[in-house]
Amino acid sequence: MPVERDATDLRLMQALQDNARLTSGELADVAHLSQSPSWRRVRRLEDSGLIQGYHARLSRQGLGYGVMAFVMVTIDHQNEASSVEFEQAVMAIPEVVLFHGISGPQDFILVVVASDLGAYSALLQNKLHRLPRVRHVHTYFSLQEFKGAVGPLPIPPG
Repeated sequence: MPVERDATDLRLMQALQDNARLTSGELADVAHLSQSPSWRRVRRLEDSGLIQGYHARLSRQGLGYGVMAFVMVTIDHQNEASSVEFEQAVMAIPEVVLFHGISGPQDFILVVVASDLGAYSALLQNKLHRLPRVRHVHTYFSLQEFKGAVGPLPIPPG
């Protein structure tokens, strides 16, 4: 259910989405309010769930992940027990940075990062194909990114 918001809330959310490191004074300027009412509005947006967190967006390539793949997965039986088992197993794979249940001929889409094609091949053989109930896995590699952000990236060991 959508949370009620006004133009000031929208300005605050857009400003924080663009730069979550804004000071309370900078946010107040954006909202055309003093700091206390601006802070209360941000707190209300957090409490309502419209603002779900603050994150640093890291460079996938800078962390050494040169490959991004969209992995379409079909499982053999889609019932609650098999779906939950599959979902828990996928959630434990750090290279999976986005994970959605979808409509259509496949059941799930995973966005996966890997350092190179060899690392992706190993991930596919050793983890993705071994997920519970997997019937089919189809991989589509990203060749060029125009717009988008992925979930938190796994931090490679130093």
